[in-house]
Amino acid sequence: MNYQFDITLKNRTILNTFFEKCSLEELNKVPIGFNNNIIWNLAHVIVTQQLLVYGLSGLPMMANDELVAKYRKGTKVEGDVAQNEVDEIKNLLFSTLEQTRKDYENGVFKTYNEYTTSTNSTMANVEEAIAFNNFHEGIHLGYVLALKRALKRAL
Repeated sequence: MNYQFDITLKNRTILNTFFEKCSLEELNKVPIGFNNNIIWNLAHVIVTQQLLVYGLSGLPMMANDELVAKYRKGTKVEGDVAQNEVDEIKNLLFSTLEQTRKDYENGVFKTYNEYTTSTNSTMANVEEAIAFNNFHEGIHLGYVLALKRALKRAL
């Protein structure tokens, strides 16, 4: 599982650069032709990881209910995100991963409710959820990169 956690860490390290390099306006901007923005994607990967790994294991999530409701699958941008929410999302980017690794190493994940994703991948245990999550986060990294390029062209 170290390899899976390492992949997540590498992906999130890249995602973190958008917090560092983008203004609040850039994080919130939905470019023409896109359905969401950078900050929605950053929050969405955190919320999805929490739902796939903790929610389906019947365990409490580190992301609060409001964040989950706002960024889960099927949601969309509903307005600009304030700096305090950006800071909260940024803090969760690594803290959720670190806690997941600790919880996994400590055997916290004892049960898992099998789940089939929209890509028709069925996860039967937490290891499969962590692996699938890496695929999911990679998709959203690609989307964030496309959003950033679109923002550059718009300026």
